[in-house]
Amino acid sequence: MKEGPDITRIAALIGDPARANILNALLSGKALTAGELAHEAGVLPATASSHLSKLTDAGLIWPRKQGRHKYYALKDERVAQILESLAGLAADKGHLRTRTGPADDQLRSSRICYDHLAGAQGVRMFDSMAQRGFFTIDMEEISLTYVGATFVKEMDIDLAGLQSKRRPLCRMCLDWSERRSHLSGALGAALLVQLEVRGWARRVEGSRMITFSANGLQEFDQRFPVT
Repeated sequence: MKEGPDITRIAALIGDPARANILNALLSGKALTAGELAHEAGVLPATASSHLSKLTDAGLIWPRKQGRHKYYALKDERVAQILESLAGLAADKGHLRTRTGPADDQLRSSRICYDHLAGAQGVRMFDSMAQRGFFTIDMEEISLTYVGATFVKEMDIDLAGLQSKRRPLCRMCLDWSERRSHLSGALGAALLVQLEVRGWARRVEGSRMITFSANGLQEFDQRFPVT
């Protein structure tokens, strides 16, 4: 291909195992230091620095300074969506890592994807809202309906504030473990915040996992029923 977007550069950057580990670590939504990312990638600090420079130049991550320290985060939600979609494609085609662990089932159940709920619980939330007519869906385009807006306000979410932002209100993100859509965008992020504020769920420190309390899971199932 002589003209048009150069997908080969992006693919080559993501395709490197160390850089893939770095990007996967940043899917937690947290900003991490170069040292922390070197540990996640399993490489020396100097090597990690080179990888971080390449990812920054390509617009996939960005450095954030806090005092004397520099942290790195994913550039935006679109990068997170691409990574999650690639993970789903890899899983669908049988390209799986051989190492498994006790956290695998929990990650498939509920985890954070950038700043919104993913995994089986994230898909349940999306399915429940879609079944009750809270969205209009046309292929990859999704919009909040009037009844959906009423539900969002009942969840103590400032809908007008979300709509005033440049970030899309609703987006569908392909879930890598469920191979179905979960909700991203400003609304997806706001709903996850509400789960935490209400004490239904919490993020596990140092992990992408999200755990629900027994009462929180009951409340979640009642608020997001599926048929």
